[in-house]
Formats: sequence, structure tokens, C-alpha cells
Amino acid sequence: MKSVNVRQLKNNPSDALRMAREDMVVVMNRDQPEAVLVHLDDEELLNQPGVRLAVAVALFKDGSLPLGRAAKVAGLSYAEFIEHVSRLGIPVVKGDATTLEEDLKDLDAWLKK
Repeated sequence: MKSVNVRQLKNNPSDALRMAREDMVVVMNRDQPEAVLVHLDDEELLNQPGVRLAVAVALFKDGSLPLGRAAKVAGLSYAEFIEHVSRLGIPVVKGDATTLEEDLKDLDAWLKK
């Protein structure tokens, strides 16, 4: 296992990513472990059952990936991914009732054109 400090990571992230291809890299912040960098090698980690799907769901839930890109990362169709996150209780559509009503009015106006 290798380590870098936050300053090294900030100054040269490519170097830390290269190190992560060989082994896990611990990011240190003021002599305390802050994070771990793990290389997501397509031939190993990402091909383990459920890993791609778990990564995609986590990134979608956090708002880091939009729905379509998350589905692609997961290796699922758009509809399959929507069904999966819905079963997990993760909302696909974000907003409140007012936003939904406005969106439905806009959709209705668009469909009438």
C-alpha cells in the first residue's frame, strides 16, 4: 500500500492515479488517513458481480451522474436502471408537488402543440 498527502494529490493527481494502478493509495491529511484510492480495473474489480451497479447507483443517488450515464455505467438499459433504483427507494424524479404540477402543465402544453 502506498500513500500521498493531500498537497501531493492536489499538485499531481495523475501521479496518484498511476500509483493506484499498482496498489491501493491512502490519502493522508495532517498525518491522518483521509481517503483511499483504488484503481477500477475493468478486468477485475468492476467485473465482480454487482460492483458496476453499486457504483452507478451510488453516483446517481449523490447527484454525481445523471440517470442515463448511470444506467450506462451499470450496464443496464434506461428502463432497467429506473426500475432498479425505484426498488431501492431512490427517487428518479426530484422535486416537490409544486414542481411536478408545473412540469405536468408544461408537458401538457407541449403535447397540445
